Amino acid sequence: MKRYIIKRLLLIFLTLFGLITVVFLISRVAPGDPARLAAGPDATEEMVEVMRKEFGLDRPLIVQYLSYFKGLASGNLGRSIRTRHNVIDDLVQFFPATFELTVFSLLLAVVLAIPLGVLCAVYRDRFLDHAARVFSVSGMALPMFWLALMLQLFLALKFDFLPLGGRLGLLTEPPTKITHLYLVDSLLTGNWAVFKDALRHILLPAFVLCFPALASIIRVNRAEMLEVLSRDFIVSARAHGISKIRTIGQYALKNALIPTMTMIGLRYGWMLGGTILVETVFDWPGIGLYAVQSAVYSDFQPIIGVTLLIGINFMVANLIIDLIYGILDPRVRYE
Repeated sequence: MKRYIIKRLLLIFLTLFGLITVVFLISRVAPGDPARLAAGPDATEEMVEVMRKEFGLDRPLIVQYLSYFKGLASGNLGRSIRTRHNVIDDLVQFFPATFELTVFSLLLAVVLAIPLGVLCAVYRDRFLDHAARVFSVSGMALPMFWLALMLQLFLALKFDFLPLGGRLGLLTEPPTKITHLYLVDSLLTGNWAVFKDALRHILLPAFVLCFPALASIIRVNRAEMLEVLSRDFIVSARAHGISKIRTIGQYALKNALIPTMTMIGLRYGWMLGGTILVETVFDWPGIGLYAVQSAVYSDFQPIIGVTLLIGINFMVANLIIDLIYGILDPRVRYE
């Protein structure tokens, strides 16, 4: 197990090296002059040159590349031209909002999708199964931005059922910072008014973000449950008089969860990337909105920092999922 984890961690570092290299090169050849945008439309050429020197954009590309990796070794992700803050400080400020939204969305998808997948397999070709399959196809086909706008139009604007956007109401003070996750911090401090407000604000963006994941997990879990329910050991368990609920919950579901866990791990990474669109529509102050605003200004360092952070989360999540396989299936061996 230890050797397997060390090998996977080394592969993570190698993958991150390639990811940073590709993103760095793309950001440097993309059109746009970040120094001119930062200096402003009325800036002279001398002022623009000063900005280039300040942020090291006047040096050769290979020197910038080596300098960036040297900074990474000391935990320095560079400085944002737009905010004038260190990128690491901006990520520490904005990532908790994205992490809270992503985890809440993923939990919502898992809690809804796994029971629905089981029910669809048990009641195959009945109304619930057909309805879930239509829902799954819709979840994969509907664009997230369209769904977000429709929910804003009806639930927020027309019926005033949920807030339009943001993380908290304008008159609501954030809870005492412990984890920087508003739902968790408000629970830890017993601030129920803030918890209720934070929950109302997160519901719309979380549903939009979890919608494709919900559809995918239902489809995978249903397919795996159908396969497991047809195996000999399930038929034998039913023939020996074991109750249907116990057979499905204790034996069938545990075996069907292994491929489902793979989809959950993949969806976590895709959700982190999907927050860019959702956070922009709902004005959610996370790294997605931060990346979009940085891209408008051709601010390369934050974009690389956000990509690096999402990449690390994606690969660590998949490592955790691989380790969970050994808990669900003792036959799994790590080499």
